[in-house]
Order: sequence, then structure tokens, then C-alpha cells
Amino acid sequence: MRHATLESRAALTRSPHILVVDDDKEIRSLVSKMLVQNGFRTSSAADGRQMQQVMSVGRIDLVVLDLMLPGENGLSLCRKLRAQGDVPILMLTAMGEETDRIVGLEMGADDYLSKPFSARELLARIRAILRRASALPGVAGERPSVFRFAGWELDARRRELRSPEKALVPLSSGEFELLLAFVEHPHCVLTRDQLLDLARGRGAAVFDRAIDVQVMRLRRKMEADPVHPTLIKTVRNGGYLFTADIDSGTAPAGGEERP
Repeated sequence: MRHATLESRAALTRSPHILVVDDDKEIRSLVSKMLVQNGFRTSSAADGRQMQQVMSVGRIDLVVLDLMLPGENGLSLCRKLRAQGDVPILMLTAMGEETDRIVGLEMGADDYLSKPFSARELLARIRAILRRASALPGVAGERPSVFRFAGWELDARRRELRSPEKALVPLSSGEFELLLAFVEHPHCVLTRDQLLDLARGRGAAVFDRAIDVQVMRLRRKMEADPVHPTLIKTVRNGGYLFTADIDSGTAPAGGEERP
């Protein structure tokens, strides 16, 4: 009997820990209950102060973050979380305007779900984000971690992009994941749906405009002429095509300097 109890504790320890941040007590309770029933550990917070308290005392694997919170709002908290690390963020909001969705993603959120939502969709999105997070970076095996193309270098393990002049080019979380999807599938026409799935692990509900915004931002950072791009080309009625040849390998261990 004791042996079974130890096994149960070990299984619980391995379960992803989800933090639900919402000022609506009923939503916090319902979401937490649903997650526990599906094998997750949960904590909850009503505002940013409580969120920081929870995160200061334990490891959180994903934050479900409401946009409209008392005091500091969800966008500001999302920005802070992203500055502090790479914890995945799923934003919840009652707003349905496209601009609000874009802003949330641009702040570094990994996905976006509008209220009211179904428990099944929320669960599917959480699982998809966690699958994507577990694959980036540092996965064991032969998967490349450094991609070189047209003088550029993308280090997936460090999440860094360097220009042909070896300058570090800052990328948002969304920009990094989209560029990684491109370099892993060069010379392939990828639709917006495919890019959303590759870059963010989404299911059926897609948000096409987010990809267009991220592509525009990447072009501004990487193309000599963003209006007439050569690296990331638009394919009419198709999607996008990454044109560069890729030389991939593994990153040097530790903090070795690049040649």
C-alpha cells in the first residue's frame, strides 16, 4: 500500500503545474477543477501580486492569464513574465477584436483564447503549448540546434539570432518560433494554418493575422528591403516560402565563443 502511495506521489510530481490567473473566482475554480481532473497540478491567483507570490515559491509550467485584471493588467504581466523567462503563456480575454489578439501575441503570449470558451478547447490548447514547449530547445537526439543561412545564424538552444555581421538581433517569442518553423522547412510553401501549428502548436482554431504580423516584423529585422523580400517570400493564395539554403548542426557546449 505504501509502495502505491509513493508511485502516486511520483506521478503527481511529474504532472505539469498550471497557474490560473483570473479575477473571476468562479472561472478560477472551474478551470482548476477541470485541469486537476485531467492530471494537472494547479495553483490560482486573482491578480498580478498573487501571481508573483505563487511563482516565487514553485516551478510553474504554464500560465493561463486573463487580460482584464484589477491593478496591473494581463498585457503588462505578460510582458514581465516574458522578460523573466520562457514560461508558456495562454491569454484569456473577453475581447474579440483582432487588435487585442495581436497585442497579446506581440507581448509574448504563446496562444490566445476568447471568453466564453469550452473546457475541451482550453485543455487542447494547454496540451498543445506544453508539447511545443517540451520540444524547444535542448531536446535530446540528433535534432539540429543551430541553423545557418545567407550569413545569418539562428541558435535554437540559446534562442538567439545573429546577423551576417555577428550582431545579436532581438526576437520576440513569436518571432523566434516562426523563424524556427521556417528554417526547419526551407523551400517549402507553408500555409498560415501550417505555420500556426508549427510555430505555436495550435489546433483547429487559427488566427491568420498573427502570422502576417510576425512575418512583417521578421522582414523588417532581416530583409535588406522589407517591401521586396528575398528570404521570406509571399506565395499568392498559398502562404509563405523561406528561400535560403540551410546549413544545420549543433551548438557548442557551454559558453564557447562562435568562430
